[in-house]
Amino acid sequence: MRQVNIGIIGLGNVGSGTLEILAETADQIALKLGFELKVTAVCSRRVASKPIPAALGPVMKTPDWREVVCHPEVDIVAELVGGTTVAADIINAAIDNHKSVVTANKELMAECGSEIWERAIRQGINLAMEASVAGGIPIHAVLREGISGDRLVAIYGILNGTSNYILTEMERRGDSFETVLREAQELGYAEADPSADVDGYDARSKLAILAALAFGERITPSDIFVDGIRRITPIDFQYAHRLGHTIRLICAARQTPKGLILSVRPALIRRSTILAGVLGAYNAVWAKGVYGEDTFYYGRGAGSRPTGVAVVSDLMRVAREIRSGSPERVSPFAHERLGEYTPIPVTEQKRAYYLRFRVVDRPGIIAALAGILAEKRISLEAVLQEPCETKHDLPFVITVEPTSEGAIREAVERMASLDFLLEPPLALPMEPSL
Repeated sequence: MRQVNIGIIGLGNVGSGTLEILAETADQIALKLGFELKVTAVCSRRVASKPIPAALGPVMKTPDWREVVCHPEVDIVAELVGGTTVAADIINAAIDNHKSVVTANKELMAECGSEIWERAIRQGINLAMEASVAGGIPIHAVLREGISGDRLVAIYGILNGTSNYILTEMERRGDSFETVLREAQELGYAEADPSADVDGYDARSKLAILAALAFGERITPSDIFVDGIRRITPIDFQYAHRLGHTIRLICAARQTPKGLILSVRPALIRRSTILAGVLGAYNAVWAKGVYGEDTFYYGRGAGSRPTGVAVVSDLMRVAREIRSGSPERVSPFAHERLGEYTPIPVTEQKRAYYLRFRVVDRPGIIAALAGILAEKRISLEAVLQEPCETKHDLPFVITVEPTSEGAIREAVERMASLDFLLEPPLALPMEPSL
C-alpha cells in the first residue's frame, strides 16, 4: 500500500522531537499502520542549521512554509510553529490545498478551532490536535472516544507544567516565587517572558479546548475567569498545610443548573486528593461523569518527546483516515457541531475561602475585618497566625464558610482601603470536591 507523506513546519522543540521519534520508530510505525509514514518536506526559518535525522532519508528542506503546503506529494501538514498569525495562514493554506492538518497549537485551536474544523469538513480532509493540551496525556482521545459514552459534569486539571513546577518547588523548599521562577527559566521550563504560564493564559487556552470536548460548547477563552500565581508566597503553603491543604493552579469546568462555570486560578485543595500529588512539570486531568464517575489522567505536560509522541500519534491516526478513505470523520472536538456557550459568571460560585493578610500590627484589626465580612453576610470560620517577630509586616489568615465569589470580591474590595494593610488581601477558593 502506498506510503503517506508528511510535511513538518516548525523545527523547534516539538518539531525536532517529532522528527526524532519518526526516525527512530519508522519500522514500528509501518508495522502498526501497514504502510510507511514518510517525512517528505521540512520547514524552518533556519532550516539550514537544523539537524535532520539521517534515518529519514532524502527530505526537502525549505525556509518557506508555502513550499510545504503546496508540495504535490505531501498528504499531511504538521503545523508546529505556534501562535495565531503565521500558524493560521499555514493551516488555512493547507486546507485550501486539500492537505490534512496535525497541530500542537493550543492558542489557535482555543480561539478558532471549531471554525477551522468546519472548513476542513467542507474540503474533505482531517484535522487533529492531540498535542495542543497536556502533550504527554492522550486526553483528547479520552474525551473524544474513551469516555464519550458518559455524561460529564466536571473536569479539573493541572494544565501548566511551569506553574506547577514553581508551586511545588516553593512548597518543597520554602523559596520565593521570584527565586523559583528564575530557576525554572534557567532549566528551560519557563520562557524569558513567563506571563502566559504564571498568569494563567496558557492554561486558559487548554481549558477552553478541553471544555469544548467535554461539554460540546464553543468556548471563548476570554470568557474564562483567570488568575495567576504571582502572589503566592511560602507562608501560604504553611497556612494551607495547617488546614490540611496545598495550593495548585486549578483549571475547572463545572456544569451547574444554570450552565458551565469556568475558571483558571490558584486554589486550596486537600493534601489527601490525587491532584495534590501532581508535582513538578507534570499535568493531570480529573474527569467526573454521571455514570463512570471519577477517572484520572496523568503525565508530562510538555517537552519535545512527550509532545512529539502526541504529534506522531495524530499523524498515524490521520494517515489511517487517508488510507481508509472513510467519508465520516470523528470531530477533534468530539461533537459534530458545538453549541453556543453562554458564560456563567464565576461570581455565582459558592466556596469556602482562604483570606491571607499582611498588616502592620495594632489592636482592632480582626474586629475591623470581621465587621466587613459580617456586612457581606460572610461567616468567619477560623483565624490562623504563625509565630512572627516582624510586627510591621505580619501575615495571618482568616478562613470563611462557603459563600459566593461575588460576596468575597465585595468584601476584599472594602478591605483593600484599610490603612493597616500592606497589600490587598489574597483570596483563594477552597475546593470541596477535589
